[in-house]
Amino acid sequence: MDEFAFRPTHVAPPGGMASWAAPDPERPSARIDPLLPVRLIAGHGDWAQILCSNGWTAWVDGRLLVALPQPPPAAGGPPARTADPRPALAEAEAALARHRALLEDLAAGTLDLETFRERTRGQRIGLVADGETLWVFDQVHDRWCYCDGLQFQTYAATDRPTPAPVSTPVSPVSPAPTAPPGAPGAATAAPTTPAQAPATTSPNPAPADAPTAAPPVPGPYAPTRTGEP
Repeated sequence: MDEFAFRPTHVAPPGGMASWAAPDPERPSARIDPLLPVRLIAGHGDWAQILCSNGWTAWVDGRLLVALPQPPPAAGGPPARTADPRPALAEAEAALARHRALLEDLAAGTLDLETFRERTRGQRIGLVADGETLWVFDQVHDRWCYCDGLQFQTYAATDRPTPAPVSTPVSPVSPAPTAPPGAPGAATAAPTTPAQAPATTSPNPAPADAPTAAPPVPGPYAPTRTGEP
């Protein structure tokens, strides 16, 4: 095998790992060196078939393999600028939800690794949001779409005037009824004190039973005298 064409996808764990000639515990093989680069070529449940750079193949516990970061796959079509990335964004959200559901099943043990790979084969999800800029992979057209957030247009508008708000009529407020004299809650005039009596006496004094006028309400300043008595 041409070693320059070998592209590893995983490495063995730091402590090395056991291997088998087939996905059968009764057929052990040589031990894999720590951090040995390998390429994953097949899977069967938790079993994984690996390929080494010298062309040797073996079966190992796929759960112990350490995945290597891979460059993102290139799109089939050239990038395109879009004014409305919402359709591609909705498709990416739906695909991400499906992928997450499969991951949940795989983690819960209700889905084996081989079935997971089969159901996710060919699925590509790409989304990069940086402030107002957005890159989203359009899986339908196999291309990346770019939007800077400034190209959205108003799709529909109306020239009908906005209806004026309806005002609710306010009913006039009636004055509160005045209680008759002597009734409970009726206001009584404060008694006149000598300090509040007038300075001069009238030649015709009012009868004793005549109603007494209410004293003036004291203000913040004393009244101005018009002359000495």
